[in-house]
Amino acid sequence: MKLCDLPLGARLGIACLVLVMLGGLAASAAQVFYHHRKKDDIPTLSMDDIKGTYHGVSVAAPLLAALERGHPEDLPQSERSALLTWLRGDRVSQDYDNLDMGDDAPAEIIARSCVSCHSRQSPDAAAKRTPLEYWDDVARVAFSKNLTPVPQEILVISTHTHALSLAPMSVVVAGLLLATRLPRRLVSLAIFLSGAALLLDLGAWWVSRTQAPAVYVIVTAGGVYMGTTALMLLAVLADLFMPRGKAVAAG
Repeated sequence: MKLCDLPLGARLGIACLVLVMLGGLAASAAQVFYHHRKKDDIPTLSMDDIKGTYHGVSVAAPLLAALERGHPEDLPQSERSALLTWLRGDRVSQDYDNLDMGDDAPAEIIARSCVSCHSRQSPDAAAKRTPLEYWDDVARVAFSKNLTPVPQEILVISTHTHALSLAPMSVVVAGLLLATRLPRRLVSLAIFLSGAALLLDLGAWWVSRTQAPAVYVIVTAGGVYMGTTALMLLAVLADLFMPRGKAVAAG
């Protein structure tokens, strides 16, 4: 029996359930964003957030990274060295305006060499987004971080929840897709991609605890699973109401 052979009421009910699953996929994608995006205390999702969650990563302070890559180009080498030594040490807050350091205090260097661009009145839009006028401004970009992965107990709970919810849902979606009029080869490929991607995604959660490159498997496989499952659901939704004359020949 194909989906198109079902009574209208049944097709409408299945369509509603498909829409619920599509909404759930969208909510899952949003949950990944909101749950992981602040791992490094920066309100945007980055690979550092993902690496920190599953493997752990050391994130250099943005100010340190900028100085190490030669920004600003006209900063005297003596001042750059002084700032680098300060940022790499363990007295970042204590030595920021240390009076004993005189003109070599980080606060003095930043005031005379950085604030002319990095201020709230700066005409440079990029520099304006990172003001360095006050300690509170500097503190946001002066500390390096060691992001630790989630505890193993939490990973066990998350794996349990995802494996026992996503796998059954995927079986249901696969069954619905098999009941469409799509070519069998296309249906087979979609089901394979969905199942393999989910296995790789969840498996890489554990592998990445010791092997950092596995984090990229998580990102790739997770994206493939979400995308493939969404397309499968959309295909089911379309087939539910596609006129019988529009049926696609099985391949």
